Amino acid sequence: MNFKNEPAAIAGFLEDTSNLKNGWTPGVFFPETLEEVAALLRNAHADGRRYTIAGNGTGTTGARIPFGDHVIAMQKLDSIGEVERTGDGRALLRVEGGALLQNVQSKAAAAGWIYPPDPTEKTCFIGSTISNNSTGSRSLKYGPTRNHVQALKVALPQGDILDIERGQYIADAEERFHLDLPIAGRVAFRIPDYQIPATSKHNAGYWSKPGMDLIDLFIGSEGTLGVILEATLLLQPAPERVIACLAWFQSEEELLDFVGKARAGNGGVSPRALELFDRRALEFLRQSYPEIAKETAGAIYFEEETTAEHEDTCLEAWLELMEQCGSPVEQSWAALDAEGLQKLRDFRHQLPVLVNEWLSRQSESKVSTDMALPDERFADLFRLYRDTCDREGFTYIIFGHIGNAHLHLNILPRNHEEFVRAKTLYRQLVSEVLAMGGTLSAEHGIGKLKSEYLVQMYGRKGIMEMVRVKKAFDPYLVLNIGNMIPVEYYESET
Repeated sequence: MNFKNEPAAIAGFLEDTSNLKNGWTPGVFFPETLEEVAALLRNAHADGRRYTIAGNGTGTTGARIPFGDHVIAMQKLDSIGEVERTGDGRALLRVEGGALLQNVQSKAAAAGWIYPPDPTEKTCFIGSTISNNSTGSRSLKYGPTRNHVQALKVALPQGDILDIERGQYIADAEERFHLDLPIAGRVAFRIPDYQIPATSKHNAGYWSKPGMDLIDLFIGSEGTLGVILEATLLLQPAPERVIACLAWFQSEEELLDFVGKARAGNGGVSPRALELFDRRALEFLRQSYPEIAKETAGAIYFEEETTAEHEDTCLEAWLELMEQCGSPVEQSWAALDAEGLQKLRDFRHQLPVLVNEWLSRQSESKVSTDMALPDERFADLFRLYRDTCDREGFTYIIFGHIGNAHLHLNILPRNHEEFVRAKTLYRQLVSEVLAMGGTLSAEHGIGKLKSEYLVQMYGRKGIMEMVRVKKAFDPYLVLNIGNMIPVEYYESET
């Protein structure tokens, strides 16, 4: 196992896409086996060390940035097994935590399967996507990562390696788990006592549900309860055909009407993705795509899986729905093959590139949201973001997974005064979304940047419920301290 502490070698581990500054570490360990990870944790308390687990730097919340802790880098643990069919029309794929998502998806595709979770950034580690319960555009059909994890191998904070098969550990009638571990001994705890919001996407705090499966506690726990060493993933058969289209709208109300009808399956449509680009997002994209009409009020990107036999019927249903909602069908951008589908996906992925280029010319960073409401309130979230930002006079864009009532608002401050006002508005939006039954984070997680807002979501009592579960696994507080749970709550007894 390599250890590096030279400034040039560790510099890359002090940053991610969050723009969080001032991280530092005494050094970075590069384990090459699963046992080496467990050994580091096993000796952590005796060695007086804490560890931060490093993903591949694609996160937005500062979770991998250490503030005085040693780093465990996972990139050497990247093996991917062979696809194994199950008896229920699905397949399994075993992978190590440091495998890249794009390599996992490629392995599945080569065998005629898909791994449904599809975060935009494909170079993330699969272990990080599990720790963050990641989603993406296809979550409208397939749900979040937790729906596609059959088993985990986890290095626990005291050095045990725990194998968890879905269905193996279920909370008892008193909502408690009991584990007997070789090193930690008896670990017994009750599930967190708080209400999870009724949103289809949620990644804010530990999962809690009556009769829950232990595997779901680790999924979305942001590495605070253990290190994802290995995962067995559930694959789905690759669709025979996928149709995709970018539909333009001349009014926001027609656009929202289209989303509502598409989600309801009007005319027989069955989208696996419904993605929004508001008028301001399209203004950015027009830099690379000048053919976007200037009078466009917004666009919806959609995908549906189909077969060669039903492809024409499927496309006709979508065209009819677009006409009903005022979308100029003749101007739409449709894709019926792999090349066309890739072009439309490239269009989607160009937006953050253009926004980052714009920000590079400014003195302030963006203020962005990752909140979601219950699915049926997708229009409420859009109007909330639009109306408040218009009132404040901000430069902003709204885009993302409108089918799951999960929209990203990016406020783009032009000076420090606007940045301060944007942060104030963000806090107000958090309050309003939570009051409407929403979640603080739908996919990006909490990390270090948003831990104060997690307190706003769950209150002190809810955070102490998380501390209780955290300390059951990590009594010496050696793993990912500062992520999700504000540090000061570890020092409190109630």
